[in-house]
Amino acid sequence: GLEISAFMNQRVEEKRKNGQKYWGMRMGIHSGPIVAGVIGQKKIAYDIWGNTVNIASRMESNGEVGKINISKTTYKLVKHKYRCIPRPLVDVHNVGVVQMYFVDDGSQKPPIND
Repeated sequence: GLEISAFMNQRVEEKRKNGQKYWGMRMGIHSGPIVAGVIGQKKIAYDIWGNTVNIASRMESNGEVGKINISKTTYKLVKHKYRCIPRPLVDVHNVGVVQMYFVDDGSQKPPIND
């Protein structure tokens, strides 16, 4: 996720400097079980679905452009390897109140601790 985010953020800066149009990207990650399979008869596609996919989608839609927004579940899995910045609790549609974190890519200033 960090490599994808860094690539996209670099492209945005290049296009901005050249006066070109650009679009940013939000990324949401959640961890958990998924269901996967092949769907369709004439046009076959491999797809994944389930609650984990739905929550990852909510992480993305409640994130910010240029940042990686992760759930508390994912945070627990990566907190020993990556610095994460807690966000205020968010009431997520069809999910409830969720604790989210931004993965620190090194470009953000550390949070101020009172």
